[in-house]
Amino acid sequence: MATMEAITERDRIKTITTHYIDGAFVDSHGSEVMDIINPTNSQLIARVRLADEEDARRAIAAAKRAFATFGRTTKEERMEVLRRLHKAVAARTDDLTVAMIEEYGGTAAFSRMIIEAAANVFLAAEKALHDLPLTRSWGKTTVTMEPVGVAGLISPWNADAFFLSMKLASAVAAGCTVVMKPSELSALQTHVWLECVHEAKLPKGVCNVVAGRGDVVGAELVRNPDVAKISFTGSAAVGSSIMRDGAATMKRVTLELGGKSPNILLDDAVLEKAIPTALGIAFLNSGQACVAGTRLLVPKSRFDAVKRAIVDAMSAFPVGDPADPKTAVGPMVSLKQYERVQSYIRKGIEEGAEVLVGGEGHPPGLESGYFVKPTVFVNVKNDMTIAREEIFGPVLSVITYEDEEDAIRIANDTEYGLHAYVSGTDIQRARRVASQVQAGRVAINGMLDDQQAPFGGFKHSGVGREFGIYGIAAFLEPKAILE
Repeated sequence: MATMEAITERDRIKTITTHYIDGAFVDSHGSEVMDIINPTNSQLIARVRLADEEDARRAIAAAKRAFATFGRTTKEERMEVLRRLHKAVAARTDDLTVAMIEEYGGTAAFSRMIIEAAANVFLAAEKALHDLPLTRSWGKTTVTMEPVGVAGLISPWNADAFFLSMKLASAVAAGCTVVMKPSELSALQTHVWLECVHEAKLPKGVCNVVAGRGDVVGAELVRNPDVAKISFTGSAAVGSSIMRDGAATMKRVTLELGGKSPNILLDDAVLEKAIPTALGIAFLNSGQACVAGTRLLVPKSRFDAVKRAIVDAMSAFPVGDPADPKTAVGPMVSLKQYERVQSYIRKGIEEGAEVLVGGEGHPPGLESGYFVKPTVFVNVKNDMTIAREEIFGPVLSVITYEDEEDAIRIANDTEYGLHAYVSGTDIQRARRVASQVQAGRVAINGMLDDQQAPFGGFKHSGVGREFGIYGIAAFLEPKAILE
């Protein structure tokens, strides 16, 4: 007979053995099992059977069958699907928030905000689809915007429900059917989200989700000739390989590949407001955000005042249990990510940057989880590793500049170009500076968002745009009929 301890352990650990194919939860053909670890306490909370190539092929076949019908639906029919998806995801806000906190370690405030955004993105896509003309005519020529076909959607682990929702919303709005590969680290969140999709009663085969490794399921999506489009959010290295390997089958690609976002603090900025805002932008989602403003550019004339303001403001960013509403910085998603961030902190010290706050190791009392000390480096040169590479943790580099022209030069001296920030009281001047920064989005005086505005990057931050009419258009191809 099983012991009480064994029964308790069995009941505590969740098991997920299914994927979502052709409108139903089906058993995984793949046999590889992965452990899901709670990053707050390093405890095992779930085991997941990962998909293999056969699961991916079944999902692609289902999406291909469904596209024959769904690809011919009207705007109004797809707008109705988007409304049902919004209603279903919004109804599970609490469950999705709890799953994100437990599995990912997202702070309570951030997790709820991102889940609410995940629900609202369907309504944003509905509005964008309403506003997007799909037919234009002149003389005897008619041009129609038609869905590209089956889309492979590959999403990261740092905001699971949001990325799944955003990519699905744009693809469905365009009339595409999809095969989605979420991060295997997000299995619990994905399962709750899939229950929402099932509740929304999409036509069978429109949305298929197979959770597996990138080098298995992701690779099958990229090489399979029945997949016409890949939308990927993740690292530049993987994005580059998708672009290369997808060329063999003429894949259309949208790639969002991260950033090293500058925040230019102009000399007229009010530090009492600008510095807490800058720290909030740097430590967004515990620093695990592609849009985090991880390079703070400050005028040399205000450097000492900036350092004092940073030290004074750090008390507003406590590290701790992500379920506590007061926590601003939670754990890293995994031990691997914790060690990655630690290696960058060590590298910064080795290269001569000065630790103003934070540093190596766990915060006191938080040794059992993957917690990092929120760290601010000063005396950073823009050619240092911590100023060049995306760390994906709560690490901020403070870099001084001589004048406005120098600030813009430093801001643009990066391989990335996803996001940027400008802080100052003279809005016209801030706009002028923002217009010269090479980034897909530039926010003035804060962390701002607009789900109708295009999102994507210049340079190594990717190819193409998401959100709004730009995101939907990425899943469309123009066809001209001439008489």
